[in-house]
Amino acid sequence: MAKIRFSALKELSGHVPGEKLKRQRISVVYGADVLTMDKMRHYLSVEAFRELEKIMQEGGAINRTLADQVAAAMKTWAVEKGATHYTHWFHPLNGATAEKHDSFIDILKDGSVIEAFDGKLLVQQEPDASSFPNGGIRNTFEARGYTAWDPGSPAFINNNTLCIPTVFVAYTGEALDYKTPMLKALSLVDKAAVEVCQYFDKDVRKVVATLGWEQEYFLVDEALFDARPDLKLCGRTLMGHSAAKDQQLEDHYFGAIPERVNAFMDELEYECHRLGIPVKTRHNECAPNQFELAPVFEEANLAVDHNQLLMSTMKRVARHHHFRVLLHEKPFKGINGSGKHNNWSLLTDTGVNLLSPGKNPKSNMQFLVFLVATTKAVLEHEALLKACIVSLGNEHRLGGDEAPPVIMSVFLGQQLDSILDEIETKVSSKKMSPDEKTELKLNVGKIPEIMRDNTDRNRTSPFAFTGNRFEFRAVGSSANCGAPMIVLNTAVAEQLMAFKKETDALIDKGVKKDEAIFQTLRKYIIGCKKIRFEGNGYSKEWKEEAARRGLSVESGCVGALKAYLSPKAKSLLVGHGIFTERELQARFEIRNETYLKKLQIESRVLGDLALNHIIPTAIAYQNTLIENVRGLKEILPDMYAEVGHVQLESIQEISRHIHEIQTMVVEMTEARKFANNTYANEVERAEVYSDTVKPYMEKIRYHIDKLELMVSDEMWPLPKYRELLFSK
Repeated sequence: MAKIRFSALKELSGHVPGEKLKRQRISVVYGADVLTMDKMRHYLSVEAFRELEKIMQEGGAINRTLADQVAAAMKTWAVEKGATHYTHWFHPLNGATAEKHDSFIDILKDGSVIEAFDGKLLVQQEPDASSFPNGGIRNTFEARGYTAWDPGSPAFINNNTLCIPTVFVAYTGEALDYKTPMLKALSLVDKAAVEVCQYFDKDVRKVVATLGWEQEYFLVDEALFDARPDLKLCGRTLMGHSAAKDQQLEDHYFGAIPERVNAFMDELEYECHRLGIPVKTRHNECAPNQFELAPVFEEANLAVDHNQLLMSTMKRVARHHHFRVLLHEKPFKGINGSGKHNNWSLLTDTGVNLLSPGKNPKSNMQFLVFLVATTKAVLEHEALLKACIVSLGNEHRLGGDEAPPVIMSVFLGQQLDSILDEIETKVSSKKMSPDEKTELKLNVGKIPEIMRDNTDRNRTSPFAFTGNRFEFRAVGSSANCGAPMIVLNTAVAEQLMAFKKETDALIDKGVKKDEAIFQTLRKYIIGCKKIRFEGNGYSKEWKEEAARRGLSVESGCVGALKAYLSPKAKSLLVGHGIFTERELQARFEIRNETYLKKLQIESRVLGDLALNHIIPTAIAYQNTLIENVRGLKEILPDMYAEVGHVQLESIQEISRHIHEIQTMVVEMTEARKFANNTYANEVERAEVYSDTVKPYMEKIRYHIDKLELMVSDEMWPLPKYRELLFSK
């Protein structure tokens, strides 16, 4: 094993030190493989282009004639770029992306072949829906599903295939993807935000939600990855003792990027730029072999598409450099896991970031309205926001004093917190005096000056304000960003609509607009106070305080997922037309099913490794020690009398660990069988697995990790943490 480990990097890395791939300037290649509207202009008639542009800006249906023209333009552009196939590219509920490739060819009557692609094929296709997660929406024998073109996300070429972003729905119309409900949520928050903006600026006609994700990931050498069945099958190490050195010296974070990793990053960024993904920042993260990539923010729908495309591109490019990408939230025990921070804001068509302080009291009052409405949205739906980001992987990461705790809270910063407290104190439900109005407006007007010193981030807060946006830090690294974006945008839209309704009611009673806004704002500030927290989210005191405040302190995935079926969740997501009740139930069941299946796979892999790799190796090493003791006793009896007890103690300790591992693997297997045979309902089974199967995994791991320290390094069958984390 040692020979494989130590020769792997030299012989299989595929990287020649000092070799650099020649690249064109970013400005030249950026978006080269994306069919932008500017490029579409060259392939459409003036009339067709204007019609398409209007539909994309204002919404509406695309008729068959226009669809045919757009399809012909797409095909011409794609074929010119060397594409041979096309596909509807969508986001099923398994968290990955899906695509079924068809070639452009069409057979004529005389047997000749032409390249063809029409509007019917562009607008809608019919992939098999039965093999994707559906939560009971579709029976196995009911295979039909539909993909439909999303004009809001541009087509692109990937692997010589024209990829057309689409939604994915069942034959009966229920959504089977992330994009369909997300587009509804984005439309809802657009309408709600525009109506509130009208208080401050009558020119605002559209508001888009923006998203800038930060993708964390690990890189592992290909040869070492292939020698770890747990990494290959589960995406994380199910065993492995911590290395003597890991991240305790804090010398990896923002350190010099290793040459081989830099080569991977160069190629990855080149591919991203060709696909129009605006990646900008890269750096070493906290843990060894952990890195981060972040783009410039984009419209949320496009940003989610780009993040999904990035994850598949990362895996493909990593192979060119004989790496494997680990997107699991906690691939290594004892060091930082990986998240995907979602930086969210709202942007008007007049160019104003609604979560960025302005230059005068009026614009700052608008800023405070959207800030407080978002904060109240988090309070009202904190349990649901937790439910949308929990998973088996994130369960290992959240709350481990390395990532945000699983308890939802909002960090605003001391200065903003003080301003909200001041408004709460000074704005009464009665009419304000002129002096009170003047003083309040003066204080509100100071926000830009204050904010210059208020851009710090509280890493212990799962939802922190960072100067001009909120950062949802609890999202897992492998997750589809669509899940949290659906809940967040819908929740904020609900609060904005409520704010508008309450303020209008005051205005209708004769209260002047500014005063009505102040009064409603004060009410919201008071109402959201218990979600605001400026302290250490890792502390025991906060957990106790959060429980007293009535916040959800549920830390397990299975328990947290129950929020999907709460009356609040139904009121929000079903009430606003984002999901039907059946679709919401399906989401809940799919998330439980995924948790169950992943835990089932992990327990099986751990049992197999323990019985087929670890125990035989430990016994072989134990036999070596036994032979050593026999020889020592026979050849050097005096030495044996002096030190023989040490070897005997080692033999006994190895035996104890072997016995514990073997016993607990059998018990874990029986617990799994009992759950499988007793509970037909997968939601119930997931809960039983969490309670009875999962606890065995840490116990078994404990004894395996102890053996790793005792068994000869040359005999140990798996690459160790020091090799996995320090091979570059």
